[in-house]
Amino acid sequence: MKLALDAMGGDHAPKEIVLGAMKAVQAFDDLHICLVGDEAKIKEHLTTHERISILHTEEVILGTDEPVKAVRRKKDSSMVLAAKLVADGEADGCISAGNTGALMATGLFVVGRIEGIERPALAPTLPTIGGEGFLLLDVGANVDAKPEHLLQNAIMGSIYAENVRGVKNPRVGLLNIGTEEKKGNELSKLAFDLLKEAPVNFIGNVEARDLLDGVADVVVTDGFTGNMVLKTIEGTALSVFKMLKTTLYSSLKTKLAAAVLKPDLMQLKAKMDYSEYGGAGLFGLKAPVIKAHGSSDANSVYNAIRQTRDMVEKKVAPTIKDAILKYTEAREE
Repeated sequence: MKLALDAMGGDHAPKEIVLGAMKAVQAFDDLHICLVGDEAKIKEHLTTHERISILHTEEVILGTDEPVKAVRRKKDSSMVLAAKLVADGEADGCISAGNTGALMATGLFVVGRIEGIERPALAPTLPTIGGEGFLLLDVGANVDAKPEHLLQNAIMGSIYAENVRGVKNPRVGLLNIGTEEKKGNELSKLAFDLLKEAPVNFIGNVEARDLLDGVADVVVTDGFTGNMVLKTIEGTALSVFKMLKTTLYSSLKTKLAAAVLKPDLMQLKAKMDYSEYGGAGLFGLKAPVIKAHGSSDANSVYNAIRQTRDMVEKKVAPTIKDAILKYTEAREE
């Protein structure tokens, strides 16, 4: 298996990207990684060349670049070339911690949509109190969604949860302002009716306050709402840990307590770190395209690579294609 990795995308590129790639090839004997980026800068951190190759380019899509224009004008950028390796069949999937909008545009224009999928969805796995995690889609690929988009998100998310995350008969919930069937706006009501007839384990509406309790394995919503939920969860977690740190270091007594509790607090922090689950997948494309967090360190990059490898190995994209085709044919009969 060969994966393409945008070595120049992210806040800590290329160092952390390269370190994550080296960790991945050491963990998986069947894995080959092509690092796409400035060869000289990559080699500053590359201490092992076993199953790691470099595709040199000095062009980079910046976080400040306008996504679509950048993809069209910077055809030799590390992100676009990584995706082109996938489109040309030279890699099975690609990962980038770079500009999110540009990666979505690259995935759509270079890798391409699965036939039958109207719009791809961006989907991270977020932590739950019990440690199981849940998949949230969409979190920003499509700000304006139609009921059919949420239906397809449910099918794609269910396939991923079952095949990659090993969840049997995953519970699919529709994010809403209440659990009653007739709650919500027009989009929610129409999507609810479609999901009741969908080939998924639809459990009905779920509320945002119950997400971290693990109320569902897959939660579907429009990209605007999903992005707000994602940022709220991320910001709340960071704020809670900052407040906890301030409290624990406020006096000698609490500092002593902090010293005793430190190992447990570190475990808790790791448990609530969604980068441990990998990156956000762009579901609905012909091959796996994963968006790693912009501030990814080596471990986060490793987890994104592991996730991409799992998606290739479990044939997620072909399975989604078959499921959408069968469902479309069934509805037309």
